[in-house]
Amino acid sequence: MSEQAASAKAKAETSGRKIGRTSSKKSSDTPKASLNMQELRELAELVNEHGFTDFEFENENIRIRLSKTAPAQFVQAVQPIAASAPVSASPQTSAATENISAETVVDSDADLFKITSPIVGTFYRSPSPDKPPYVQEGDKVSDSTVVCIVEAMKLMNEIQAETSGEVVKIYVENGQPVEYGQPLFGIKK
Repeated sequence: MSEQAASAKAKAETSGRKIGRTSSKKSSDTPKASLNMQELRELAELVNEHGFTDFEFENENIRIRLSKTAPAQFVQAVQPIAASAPVSASPQTSAATENISAETVVDSDADLFKITSPIVGTFYRSPSPDKPPYVQEGDKVSDSTVVCIVEAMKLMNEIQAETSGEVVKIYVENGQPVEYGQPLFGIKK
């Protein structure tokens, strides 16, 4: 038991709070543990107030274990669009240049069919580390061609091209996590 949990246990026992109750109808009856919701809330507040992550209380009638974990943090990677403007340009000129640069980036991918990830998982370009990739830039694919694997919960899901054409862009590096709907490949029909 951690030092904080032991300290909280000692405080709960010595704070005078009634945590467990027994009924004494007969000495031969086994005592019944009782803990109402208000007492449980007070105990949880005490644990939270002192910043404990684990708390355990036990006596001859009742045992309570409270534990809290930090919520999982999700990180989403975002790829910025590089739009460089000339340093010596006026504000109006640089704004126009940024719009043209952003449109050029969007237009170069606009005519491509994007194969997207149908699930959240890990992207793999080949069936195993010692095998060559399913497809590379410049390869011709048909609608049933397997282009990659997305691993989700230890299941290897083969992703098919769903269209015929040429692979002109690979958006994800091997072994990277992918989100649902994230573009994986750009196919020129």
